[in-house]
Amino acid sequence: MSDTPFGFGLPPEEPENGDEGKKKDQQSGGGQGPFGFGPPGAGGPGADNPLAAMFGSMNPNDLGAAFQQLGQMLSYEGGPVNWDMAKQIARQTVSQGTSDGTKDASVGPAERTAVQDAVRLADLWLDDATSLPSGAASAVAWSRAEWVEATLPVWKELVDPVAERVGAAMGDVLPEEMQAMAGPLIGMMRSMGGAMFGTQIGQAVGVLAGEVVGSTDIGLPLGPAGKAALLPLNIASFGKDLGIPLEEVRLYLALREAAHQRLFSHVPWLRSHLFGAVEGYARGIKVDTAKLEDVVGQLDPQNPEQLQDALQQGMFQPEDTPEQKAALARLETALALVEGWVDAVVHAAAKPRLSSADALRETLRRRRATGGPAEQTFATLIGLELRPRRLRDASRLWASLTDARGVDGRDGLWAHPDMLPTASDLDDPDGFVHREQLDFSELDKMLGEAASGSAEKTNLKKDDAPADDDKGDDTE
Repeated sequence: MSDTPFGFGLPPEEPENGDEGKKKDQQSGGGQGPFGFGPPGAGGPGADNPLAAMFGSMNPNDLGAAFQQLGQMLSYEGGPVNWDMAKQIARQTVSQGTSDGTKDASVGPAERTAVQDAVRLADLWLDDATSLPSGAASAVAWSRAEWVEATLPVWKELVDPVAERVGAAMGDVLPEEMQAMAGPLIGMMRSMGGAMFGTQIGQAVGVLAGEVVGSTDIGLPLGPAGKAALLPLNIASFGKDLGIPLEEVRLYLALREAAHQRLFSHVPWLRSHLFGAVEGYARGIKVDTAKLEDVVGQLDPQNPEQLQDALQQGMFQPEDTPEQKAALARLETALALVEGWVDAVVHAAAKPRLSSADALRETLRRRRATGGPAEQTFATLIGLELRPRRLRDASRLWASLTDARGVDGRDGLWAHPDMLPTASDLDDPDGFVHREQLDFSELDKMLGEAASGSAEKTNLKKDDAPADDDKGDDTE
């Protein structure tokens, strides 16, 4: 794992050119830590200081609102994440636009119609490529801000278990007899922790909103069930330099969104399986409480900046545990199987109909390999590094299963989690396909025998039952 949850880790390395490099780094905003308060990218003097970031550039007329925000931050008594702050930061991030200069805008009627038509056509094409029926009851076109609003409930469900475990470690390091004495400090730590988590998540979600093209880009169903969603602005940015007509790009991405919807709508256990792996990871988090006690004992309630420094120095960095590794392996394998299935099914549907199918498929694979939205999000929020090789192996496995067992046999594996390929099966896709072919033959034989046995029992019961005429004789 290359990252740790919520950006916990070691402090940034010193610049090679000493003090001059530090000054340059401060001027560029690069010194802002993962939990820096204020808009993403805010630089200048005090960028490492959340209070300076909040107040430094304000005029006197803004100070009242700023102090009100600070009061809300320190008085927060909700869950492990200040989701009001997360939403505010995400929307601020969206409003600033992306690095390519695009700014969020409302979706117009023409774009909305184009998305609905693309999803409708995509569903027709997918009927030939999978036995799973349509899962999209409706199709919607979202702006980036609408994507943030629609997906925040799922982010809460995804992130809260991890933040809860880490936040508990932050607040419970002192013995009970000392907690009463340090009550204000503990309360401040929890409030600050919720605000810092909210800031980190808000920034991640806000940046992600500028990159995703639908509601399922990261392999999880982030939007409302049964609603296929595409972001026209991001689709245009994605396809800008590909040399492919926008209509084809939109249709290919609609195929991917609609394929995800089919899978999550008609494999009822899949969503809980994926989210359960994240919760399993959270249960496995262990924090060095001795190190935490040292940090808490040295904190000055009048200097919140110390807590920020402690976070940046990795004082709350979770340890790798067997439980974590097992949960992350389950999640990585499940996400690879989802993405691989979508890749194989979409390619089968698009290849005969879209001349750009191969090029678009390769573009999306390169996006994964260089760290697309899914990779960045999971690395930042839960410390999981998705490996592109797993996705390619999974896609090859599903394609081989289609050749060996047909569409129904391939999709039948989603009937139960125990039937799915494991991580070791992804290392040897061909071996799994050939082994499963034998297992399926035996299973078909057993099912056939069971069916014929049931039919024989039914016939015997009919033979043993008294005839209607006999019943009539008995009653007379």
